[in-house]
Amino acid sequence: MATDPYTTLGVSRGADEKAIKSAYRKLAKELHPDRNKDNPKAAERFSSVTQAYDLLSDKEKRAQFDRGEIDAEGNPTMPFGGGGFGGGGPRGGMGGGSGGFGGFGGNDGIDLEDLFGGIFGGGAQRGGGMGGGMGGGARTRAAPRGANVSYRLSVNLADAAELKPQRITLSDGKTIDLKLPAGLEDGTQMRLSGKGEPGPGGAGDAIVTLALQPHPYFTRDGDDLRVDLPITLDEALNGAKVKAPTPSGAVMLTIPPGSSSGKVLRLKGRGMSRKNGTRGDQLIALEIVLPEGDAELARRLEGWSDTRDVRAKLGV
Repeated sequence: MATDPYTTLGVSRGADEKAIKSAYRKLAKELHPDRNKDNPKAAERFSSVTQAYDLLSDKEKRAQFDRGEIDAEGNPTMPFGGGGFGGGGPRGGMGGGSGGFGGFGGNDGIDLEDLFGGIFGGGAQRGGGMGGGMGGGARTRAAPRGANVSYRLSVNLADAAELKPQRITLSDGKTIDLKLPAGLEDGTQMRLSGKGEPGPGGAGDAIVTLALQPHPYFTRDGDDLRVDLPITLDEALNGAKVKAPTPSGAVMLTIPPGSSSGKVLRLKGRGMSRKNGTRGDQLIALEIVLPEGDAELARRLEGWSDTRDVRAKLGV
């Protein structure tokens, strides 16, 4: 026969709901299987504590127990009365029926995920059933899963735009190639099922947080990528075909004749990936770089000046 639930939780018969819940929290944390993997007796006590809390946190069952109508396992104290085996009303029978002791279902008990936070793998399961004779007793509870493991993975901005697979080494030393999700942002999280710590109920998950790293020359502008492209004076004046970098490699870019610094050229579909499968653009800002101390250039321009009022739109 199960121990008196009040004794199991270490509370008095007059204890209120708050005291019962507080006692359960303390004991559950102390006895949880994830903290006592080499101590089977602790797991047994955890099951008993859970069963006691299940009964006392249910107002109706607690009242029935206090009146002597059911025992500490939630079974009727007179199983042969009022209809014999399995009969005589909604709670009749040794099997407990719909009203027999049923673990955490149907009461306003403690949510173990809230109780343990992420310590035991985010949503720890309640372990250890009591297994009743005559087909009754408490339901068997699922064994707890292992803990989740968190990782932070730095991703190059160009790799993020191209969704290039990233290699990550897990805590067990194994490496996997991680496929990046479309539309990723700095801080995007990915869940790798079963790649966390092992546990009696299966392994937890790996939670990977993606951190986009600054690039030497690409900058992000929403879904677009920007880059400043240096060009020479003659390339700007006469036009030219020059190489320009993109996340997937260099491409040939046509510079229109008479291009000024700040002119922006657009390469369609070379920017960041979007969730719908499309991509932003790459914006290339031209930047004329003049030579320093070029006597030949100075000689050629001697006596010439540009008379345009290029700052008129600024009001100066």
